[in-house]
Amino acid sequence: MKRPIALAIAALTLCAVTTDVAAADQPSRSAPDRGQDARPPAVEVMSRNIYLGVDVTRPLAAAAGKEGLEALLAVAHEAHAMEETLARTDFRTRARLLAREISRKKPDLIGLQEVAKWRSGPVEFLPPQVGVPNATEVDADFLKILLRALKKAGTPYQAVAQQVESDVEVPSFLGNPLDPQNPMTDAEDVRVTISDVVLERKASPVRILKSGGGQYDARLSLGLAGVNVDFVRGFAWVTATAGKQRFRFVTTHLEAFSSGLALQQVEELLAGPASYQGNTILVGDFNSDPLSSTVDDSGVEHKAAYDAVVASGFHDQWLRFAPADQGWTSGLSETVDDETAEGFDHRIDFVFGRTASGKAFRVRSGDVTGDRLRDRDPATGLWPSDHAGVVLDLLFRR
Repeated sequence: MKRPIALAIAALTLCAVTTDVAAADQPSRSAPDRGQDARPPAVEVMSRNIYLGVDVTRPLAAAAGKEGLEALLAVAHEAHAMEETLARTDFRTRARLLAREISRKKPDLIGLQEVAKWRSGPVEFLPPQVGVPNATEVDADFLKILLRALKKAGTPYQAVAQQVESDVEVPSFLGNPLDPQNPMTDAEDVRVTISDVVLERKASPVRILKSGGGQYDARLSLGLAGVNVDFVRGFAWVTATAGKQRFRFVTTHLEAFSSGLALQQVEELLAGPASYQGNTILVGDFNSDPLSSTVDDSGVEHKAAYDAVVASGFHDQWLRFAPADQGWTSGLSETVDDETAEGFDHRIDFVFGRTASGKAFRVRSGDVTGDRLRDRDPATGLWPSDHAGVVLDLLFRR
């Protein structure tokens, strides 16, 4: 199932950032350095879409074809219903499941997508304040919750790169502020800030040298209740070493509702952080199924973004380990309490690799995580996410 990264009424505009990480800031390394033994150095990586907790396109669908007050009411009422779904998909429960899943594999680096910070504040439904992302009361900070759960699980991680993609705020209420017979109730603004994040296991022998991120210029823009909406996507990256091998690691999330825009975004990715002249690993939710030739309204096949990555010289590393049909990663229902795993029926989450010589990394081991019935929470039936994770242990070539 494809998930949009944001329903943007106002998007943050962030430039690509590069940050040097001083050696004094590096965590202690208790694990043996795999680059110092007789084997080639290796790095275990994971791609994990942790799910916003709700389909944030619902207000957009509710307001379709409406104008003025009617559109505003549709947005606000659907946003109120969204909050109920968000509570039902409780991230604190799902974070414990994710932490258990991650702790079993202990990847060195994790590329996260849909890392949300949900906030609320006083309702603002009149111009020019409508849609301005200024709510400050933090209701759920997914990154902090997940890092806390990982520490409690005995496998602490730290964020080494973070890139905001969208910062979105909409009014949420019942009733009508202009109708005394049906007055507005339970009113507030709901804000979600969404990021791509790179996590590093604190005991990993991998050492971070630089980090950065950016937003794609190509983005989906639509009108919602008289306000322009941007669906903003982006990427976060680190340059690191494993033993004596230096490499670039990138996480990204491409557009879900336009294969044409996803293709433009991946072209920006390939010309940007993925143009690194050396060992490079790309992970993420690419919203592009290599087995789907479906053409959308943009006139572009769904598989086009995937094909562009492979055509540029990157290798689909999962296929070096197992067949495609053993690597399905998407996707469950909005409420992520599906009774079966049948929703995992296609593959849009990938680990792509290209060594300094242009070859694929060798794969020592791999797994799809969070896709088995035993991965659910027994009390609520919640899955860790609507996506499964992909973990691969990659060997550098000497």
